Amino acid sequence: MPQEWLQRWREGRIGFHRSETHPALRKYWKTLGVPVGAKVLVPLCGKSLDMRWLAEQGYPVLGIELAPEAIEQFLAEGEGEVSRYHQGYFEVYRQANVELWCGDFFHVHVEQAKEFQAFYDRAALIALPPATRQRYAFHLAQLLPPGARGLLVSLTHPGGPDAGPPFSVGEEEVHQLLAPNFELTMLETCPPDDRGLSEQVWSLCRRGPGRVDEGA
Repeated sequence: MPQEWLQRWREGRIGFHRSETHPALRKYWKTLGVPVGAKVLVPLCGKSLDMRWLAEQGYPVLGIELAPEAIEQFLAEGEGEVSRYHQGYFEVYRQANVELWCGDFFHVHVEQAKEFQAFYDRAALIALPPATRQRYAFHLAQLLPPGARGLLVSLTHPGGPDAGPPFSVGEEEVHQLLAPNFELTMLETCPPDDRGLSEQVWSLCRRGPGRVDEGA
């Protein structure tokens, strides 16, 4: 899966990228009650413009992305000087209020996550194959403190469980993966488009205190 993802960016096969801020982020982010100034984790961020929107609202952003091409394009399309340094396994880039870590999300250590207070997942969970989604949900919970809030956009489509990315992750699976460690509220279900794709928008709040549950 990592090699396939890197190949997609090298070849420019990034149809999942949106050329504007996701409407669900604009509509629902402020309803979460995340205090301005809270640091927002954006896993598997690509070159999402959603990160710039969050930064413009006063939220420092830390995006994690495996493909160097995605980060280079994000920085080239932005404004301001870029600083670069190393942090553990990661090459880190900073431009204005957005910090990008180039590397594997699963290599982020809990000790590196002390500043995270919120998160946003528009295309991380649905980018991962079934065998990896449980690991992702567990690791996300490990990195976030009790009370951390976030927004998740999931997706269903008629292609079957192995068709993707993006993969179809329905309501039942979202609950199975995330309910052990997060309080979940579905905010919206969008009607299917002409390809049968339907997005679901979720509000999440990290449960706690207590041990992180690995779930099913």
